[in-house]
Amino acid sequence: MADSSGSSVRGWRAVPRTVWALGFVSLFMDISSEMVHAFLPVFLVSSLGASATLVGAIEGIAEGTASVTRVFSGGLSDWFRRRKLLAVLGYGLSALTKPVFAIAVTPIEVLAARFVDRVGKGIRGAPRDALVADVTPRAVRGAAYGIRQALDTVGGFCGPLLAILLYHAFGGDLRAVFAVAIVPGAFAVLLLVLGVEEPRHTAVSEPEPVRISGRELASLDTSFWIVVAIGAVFTLARFSEAFLVLRSQQVGFPLALVPVVMIAMNLVYAAVSSPAGGLSDRVDRRLVLAGGLASLILADLVLACFGSIAGVLVGAGLWGLHMGLSQGLLAAMVADTAPKALRGTAFGLFHLVSGVALLLASLLAGFLWESFGSGATFLCGASFAGVALAGLLVLVWRDA
Repeated sequence: MADSSGSSVRGWRAVPRTVWALGFVSLFMDISSEMVHAFLPVFLVSSLGASATLVGAIEGIAEGTASVTRVFSGGLSDWFRRRKLLAVLGYGLSALTKPVFAIAVTPIEVLAARFVDRVGKGIRGAPRDALVADVTPRAVRGAAYGIRQALDTVGGFCGPLLAILLYHAFGGDLRAVFAVAIVPGAFAVLLLVLGVEEPRHTAVSEPEPVRISGRELASLDTSFWIVVAIGAVFTLARFSEAFLVLRSQQVGFPLALVPVVMIAMNLVYAAVSSPAGGLSDRVDRRLVLAGGLASLILADLVLACFGSIAGVLVGAGLWGLHMGLSQGLLAAMVADTAPKALRGTAFGLFHLVSGVALLLASLLAGFLWESFGSGATFLCGASFAGVALAGLLVLVWRDA
């Protein structure tokens, strides 16, 4: 489907089949990943003897690795104009790491598995996001990214829910739960291979491959770099969700119910993503992002000030509201501001900067948690979010 804004059909009905297929691929891979991640921070601390600082380092290094990898995969997808091949490679690597979590006996093995898993995420992320832009009319771009993100997030709450059920079925054997996670990961790769068709025009519409050079990168104008800066500040305010899991254990969640906090977050995230994307096609996307930052400030304040199970659940729900109002929209804003021939590279650069920010944020969060307590971690996040919100509103006011 051509990249055009002329379609008379709006909303989810105008979203191409390829976007839906990619959404379901994300759904099944997220089920696989969240079955592991829902218990992984507790598993690291309780079973493998890791500290909160080490958990933050593992998460930061893993996500930072994914972001660095995205730069290269995005550029390669522009060079070869073959997005699907790189996506298959990335999802395949992530699927292959799942058995390692089931047999790990030290935090080093978990770090290695998370590293390779995030390399896979990095390889697939920018080409997949660019492919969504390739097949979607501009008029429904927000809806398309919102739907893909919503389906991904459905996996984000189905995974922890399935993990809880399996934890009880296996008598508290976390390694058995991690082993079952192999199955949906493998299915995601199969669905991608058989169910996603790359549009012909991305491979043959240009007579020569795109050669990434300083001159080409100069065509990424100021509007794109403003989006990159917004994404970086958002990420500094939103450290790894592993700290939500640790907070739930701290306030008294039974081990078997720790994943409930991720279920609560992802239920709200999934419910909000698609409507937020559609709304951003009709109003200034930055206003919707501002609502996301306000939600994050509230989430951090609740998590810092209310040391109860109810408080953590409310905080997790507000965190999910923030994610739903921001993640798909930021991707749509990258697609809006990047030249068509450099979409993969643009997504790669965006995720690189965001990944560095996430590494710094997670390391800082772990340090604050160990040194001053969990309240300091969440209050610091609220402060970063407040700065980001003020800056975003200034941008909107300046352009009004």
